[in-house]
Amino acid sequence: MIDMKTPYVLAITGASGAVYAVRLLEVLLASGNHVHLTISPSAAAVFKVELGLSLDLDRFEPAQLEGVRHRRSAVQGENSMPTGRAPAVEGVVIPGTLTYHHYQDFSAGIASGSFQTAGMVICPCSMGTLASVAHGLSTNLIQRAADVHLKERRKLIVVPRETPLGSIQLQNMKMLADAGGVILPAMPGFYHQPETIDDLVDFVVARICDQLGISVELMKRWGRGAENQEIPQETEGKSVFTSVPPAVSSPGSISLPSN
Repeated sequence: MIDMKTPYVLAITGASGAVYAVRLLEVLLASGNHVHLTISPSAAAVFKVELGLSLDLDRFEPAQLEGVRHRRSAVQGENSMPTGRAPAVEGVVIPGTLTYHHYQDFSAGIASGSFQTAGMVICPCSMGTLASVAHGLSTNLIQRAADVHLKERRKLIVVPRETPLGSIQLQNMKMLADAGGVILPAMPGFYHQPETIDDLVDFVVARICDQLGISVELMKRWGRGAENQEIPQETEGKSVFTSVPPAVSSPGSISLPSN
């Protein structure tokens, strides 16, 4: 059983599929977890192209991600992006907490093996980041944190979104898998009969959460009928990204306490 007080690390890099990262962050927070977030400049560029969002990595606030919910709601309806199952005490939803680290901040706790975590996800994971991690490079905080998870024998999940794959990329994936990493490509299934893009995104996010040991029911699982599925709860119609104000914890890092 994973201690809910032990944080997870989420790194977002410059591969296509920014929506996977936003949805994963949303589900992790809605499930009551503490998340350490870091974002690469290439990821910020992809956010601008794919989601129309401008991220300020030097002065990042979760509210910058609020536009994702508004944009998708306008296209697919107000309830098109459920926030996942969150733990509750007497019916009260308990959100998680978020700490942001600049991608060049090597003073962040996640840069050291002495800082305990429950696992790390790089989602989406660019081929450049995957190659750097596979070969033990640590030129930024994302690569260093991944290297820490490998050497500490902790769960490291990379979510590549690339096609086709060349022999060098496949070799890098094998090298990383041999070192203990989990290669979880953004390849949604179709046996759950998806009806929207959200359904496809949730499939991948659910499989990531499975690897992290987080119980969520975001899609119909193989061998289970629709009557046995739990519908993810809404957090009272509010985005988890605007539920709490930011508080500066250290240079280069922003810590967000829960309400």
